Amino acid sequence: MTRRHSAQQRVFLLLQWLKKFRYIKFGLVGASGTLVNMLILYVSQEHLFAFIAAPHERLYASLAMAIAVATVNNFTWNRLWTWADRLREATQRGGPDAVRQNGSAVMLGQFGRYTLASWFGIALQYGLTLWLSQALHYLLANVIAIVIASVSNFLANDRWTFGRGRQRS
Repeated sequence: MTRRHSAQQRVFLLLQWLKKFRYIKFGLVGASGTLVNMLILYVSQEHLFAFIAAPHERLYASLAMAIAVATVNNFTWNRLWTWADRLREATQRGGPDAVRQNGSAVMLGQFGRYTLASWFGIALQYGLTLWLSQALHYLLANVIAIVIASVSNFLANDRWTFGRGRQRS
């Protein structure tokens, strides 16, 4: 029992240490977004849009719903967890009154930038997968493309969406 407790404690400490790294937080949020996407896609395809007779036509609406919900999920968690320190800094710089007055405008601006950055990452992943699959197995090509796209998506959000030290509206 002591070894098991010790191993669990080490895993917990490792997770606590990893949480300090913004890119890992970003990856964990992305993983949660993937789960949300898959759940919404299944529910939409099998139940919500069942009135659309042709499954391939139903997929257009189901996929749009899944991407939209996952994007909101990821933006929310990235804003509240991955880049929470930047929100605190903005609050301290502008004071609580400024945040209350401009909070919605700032959040909508961030959401717009986040969405654009995400769509760029999706397009990058798609294009890279197609290009790399000419020389590599398509699964390996997709993994490489996901890593490259996630790095570019992270950098775009780190510098543009949740940029440090700039007031945005």
